[in-house]
Amino acid sequence: MDYDDIIDLPHHVSSRHQPMSMYARAAQFAPFSALTGYEEAISMAEHEHTEAPNNEDDTEMQQK
Repeated sequence: MDYDDIIDLPHHVSSRHQPMSMYARAAQFAPFSALTGYEEAISMAEHEHTEAPNNEDDTEMQQK
């Protein structure tokens, strides 16, 4: 593609709308909360796999 026809055009600035703040612009690209609870689930799973065994069968197998 050749952009020679538009490359030197001035940047458009709206006369109707105020420019978006940097905060609002950054919020558009910030992660959304679709994964709410993910960190907690990972933490719980990690805790389950790292805590000391509380089952007698598990303790016996580890001693062998």
